[in-house]
Amino acid sequence: MAQILLNTKQNLKNAVLDAIQKGIAAGDFPEAELPPVNIEIPADSKNGDFSTNAAMAIARTFRNNPRKIAEIITGNIDLGTLPIAKCEIAGAGFINFYLSEDYYAAVVAEALEKGETFGASDYGKKERINVEFVSANPTGPMHMGNARGGALGDCLAAVLEKAGYYVEREFYVNDAGNQILKFALSLSIRYLSLYLPEGDPRCELPEDSYHGADILERAKEFAAVYGDAYVNVSEDERQKALVDFALPKNIAAMKELMHKYRIEYDTWFLESELHKKEVGEVIDILTEKGYTYEKDGALWFAAAKVGGEEYKDEVLVRSNGTPTYFTADIAYHRNKLSKRNFARAIDIWGADHHGHVARLKNALNAVGENGDKLDVVLMQLVRLIKDGKPAKMSKRTGKAITLEDLLNDIPADAVRFLFNMRESTSQMDFDLDLAVEQSSQNPVYYVQYAHARICSILRKMEEEGITVRTCSAEELKLLNSEEELAIIRHLASLTEEIITAAKAYDPARITRFVTTLATLFHKFYNARRVAVEDESLMMARLNLCLAVKTTIKSILEMFKITAPEKM
Repeated sequence: MAQILLNTKQNLKNAVLDAIQKGIAAGDFPEAELPPVNIEIPADSKNGDFSTNAAMAIARTFRNNPRKIAEIITGNIDLGTLPIAKCEIAGAGFINFYLSEDYYAAVVAEALEKGETFGASDYGKKERINVEFVSANPTGPMHMGNARGGALGDCLAAVLEKAGYYVEREFYVNDAGNQILKFALSLSIRYLSLYLPEGDPRCELPEDSYHGADILERAKEFAAVYGDAYVNVSEDERQKALVDFALPKNIAAMKELMHKYRIEYDTWFLESELHKKEVGEVIDILTEKGYTYEKDGALWFAAAKVGGEEYKDEVLVRSNGTPTYFTADIAYHRNKLSKRNFARAIDIWGADHHGHVARLKNALNAVGENGDKLDVVLMQLVRLIKDGKPAKMSKRTGKAITLEDLLNDIPADAVRFLFNMRESTSQMDFDLDLAVEQSSQNPVYYVQYAHARICSILRKMEEEGITVRTCSAEELKLLNSEEELAIIRHLASLTEEIITAAKAYDPARITRFVTTLATLFHKFYNARRVAVEDESLMMARLNLCLAVKTTIKSILEMFKITAPEKM
């Protein structure tokens, strides 16, 4: 029995549509094309477990009173083997359906039977999706945007996998272009400053160079190996040697930091690889199609010619012969869609890149790709809060707080969970104090404690010689208190919630789902004793505890967050 809630909703919708067709056949309704009919889950369970607006939706088409239509539908409806105990007409014509005990028992049985795969589906049909996220420049430390992007991208990939997609995680390494030229110059100047006299003009960093302590550190490491051997060589030779030395170290450090953040990429894609051939291919394709022209010594993409007047033309190759980042970006996404045959490419970008989305889609259309196969999730800024006030500087370094600083001070469990509490479009505050607080105020602690509490219940039962056994369907029907039914309703919605999160690219829905599940369990624990005298009821409640425990653990582990058994 798979996806019981989704199956019940679909079969109930079919039953409503069949009832309408019976009304048409009987002459109660005129022949007409029906508008969409929906089955919804009411916010308040007092209004049923499912509800349909069918009577209101078709009232205008059938030119009849919605309540009268609802009476005809309920009179004709055949619920067959559907786990529906009753249906009622409410208000102006809503039809509310109430689930039977069989349904609730079946949900618990399904959760226990499926274990860690509970909630999974084949919705995605193994469609190939590439999720690219973080993709920080390898020229300096990672910042808070990278921190949020890492949690968002990795958790989104996990949700897509759970929803039945084939997913590859990717980090795009910007190891070419202007930032690398700037990196090379900055390293060269810092290296020379170690040997040239103070005040030498060759030791002055330009305003737009990289001034971070990490650049000086790499220059010192290079000097420790090569000494002053590169002081008197040509600038090009010195810069190449420094970049060849420092860049692999920076990339290795990025990989190590991502590993610490529990992110494992399938691919680390180097931009420099595109410049060997594929950037040239993109330029050739656009030129052959008549979408390029020369102006002021540079080669331009005639964007307006492809997408319309709202698009501004873009430089493809600068007057010095260097392709722009935009050209490499076109080649990179063409590589994903055509060369590697991904059905969709999902990129996680900062909200400040909003204007680049349409430009890139337009350019992909120009080179013969389908720009609609690129989906960009725009992510708002993060504000760190400490002692109730914005925190910008690390007390240890006196510099801006980096991702490395954050992971040194805050457990990865808390970072990953808290960064995935809100949808990407919301600007968020990350409370550094709350993240380490061991109380119910800390969301990740609250959820982990629910898991640990269930483990404690099971241990105590074992110590008393009570072994949890599988319950019959009849025994599971004993789970009929308000608190128990609330948990089961919530468990039943997991598959649909995962599919919705996958479609909306919003993994925060699942974080909220597991937080609500923890809340419902804590309420149940405070209201109902598990170790009751009625052995069948006790076993039913232990089965429910196991279902909740397994589901919490499965979701936390899906997001690479630990599920402790003791706290």
